[in-house]
Amino acid sequence: MNAATERTNHTVRYDPAYVRIPYPGGDVPADTGVCTDEVIRSYRVLGVDLQKEVHEDMARNLSAYPRKWRWDSGKPDSNIDHRRVPNLMVFFQRKGETLPITTHPEDYGPGDLVTYDLGGNVPHIGIVVDRKGASGRYMIEHNIGQGPRIEDVLFNWKITGHYRYYGPAS
Repeated sequence: MNAATERTNHTVRYDPAYVRIPYPGGDVPADTGVCTDEVIRSYRVLGVDLQKEVHEDMARNLSAYPRKWRWDSGKPDSNIDHRRVPNLMVFFQRKGETLPITTHPEDYGPGDLVTYDLGGNVPHIGIVVDRKGASGRYMIEHNIGQGPRIEDVLFNWKITGHYRYYGPAS
């Protein structure tokens, strides 16, 4: 996914703060963000507004989304819901393809979305890009605190989800 690779040309300070943003098409300030913002911004380049898509699905199907999180307000919030990894996982399961989680690097291709548990139930997400690392595996574009980077980290953490999403059905 060229849009994900292009994200590494931006300087982004890791900032998970709640920010009120316009809807649809809203974004936190361009120089801030978290792992989910890399996914959101990459899809925006492709004409897909995950803020809108996630919000509309949550508004219609709130009970399908996680309720165990301390930030759950009991109602959809277009400012933040699309910026939460657990919500994206449910959304991609519902609206995209759920792929097998394996230990075989060849099962992960460019454009795939991979979610992780970094430990202590801390979720993370990245996008597989069309660039291979020294390991011979496709690398991941993500922001884990140092801004958007492409790194050879596919199997560095426990994988909790593997998805493909091409945008809303026509």
